[in-house]
Amino acid sequence: MDLWADYRRRMPYLVQCRQEVLDGLSRLRSAGWRVGIVTNGTADNQLGKIQCTGLADVVDCWALSDAEGIRKPDVGLFEIAAKWCGMRLSGGGWMVGDNLVKDVTGGRAAGLKTVWINRDAQLFPVNAPRPCCA
Repeated sequence: MDLWADYRRRMPYLVQCRQEVLDGLSRLRSAGWRVGIVTNGTADNQLGKIQCTGLADVVDCWALSDAEGIRKPDVGLFEIAAKWCGMRLSGGGWMVGDNLVKDVTGGRAAGLKTVWINRDAQLFPVNAPRPCCA
């Protein structure tokens, strides 16, 4: 068995989403927000993670770069997610992500407010795009 192929098959089952995140997304939707996932990566792997973590039950849509043939930070992927959520980017919204270029730059170019999740306690790069919240 090819090690990489085995890993890719198992990967969606190896990730978890914290319950408080799932609960928070449910509360946002209950309050009338539309929630979408915009992600780069292989479609089978990303979809598997969305389904196995329970995210599929608490979001309205997802736009997967591999399935759409377009990658963040390209605004087109954000537009696809907005459309599938029944929304338009011109209505505003938020992008929450952990990559300053793909998420913050892409979200800002799409006209969204952005939040940067700093997973590695990095110092903020001097020339990086500024999220509205870090």
